[in-house]
Amino acid sequence: MFEVLTPLNDAKFAGQTTTYTGTAGTVTGWMKGPTHVAVVVTTAAYVRVGEGVTATTADLYIPANTHVVVTVPPDVANGFTVSAIQVASGGSVYAKPVQRPG
Repeated sequence: MFEVLTPLNDAKFAGQTTTYTGTAGTVTGWMKGPTHVAVVVTTAAYVRVGEGVTATTADLYIPANTHVVVTVPPDVANGFTVSAIQVASGGSVYAKPVQRPG
């Protein structure tokens, strides 16, 4: 099933990439506003979305090369980041703020 999403193409919502290993990698982040973020990882990883977060092995598991859309927690006051940490080997995480139309 497909979900219709609108990427936020304003420069202030540009896609961001960072690397992760056994140490979490965190993208710089975005200001408050977007309700969702599209995420893909190049190797299996655990991912966390929120304000000033760092991923741990207790977070959302995402298989390699799987695109997911994660809800941005509604309680973020000053913006949000996406953080990822490896399951077995390092990789890269790409994240892009998106909105559901309507």
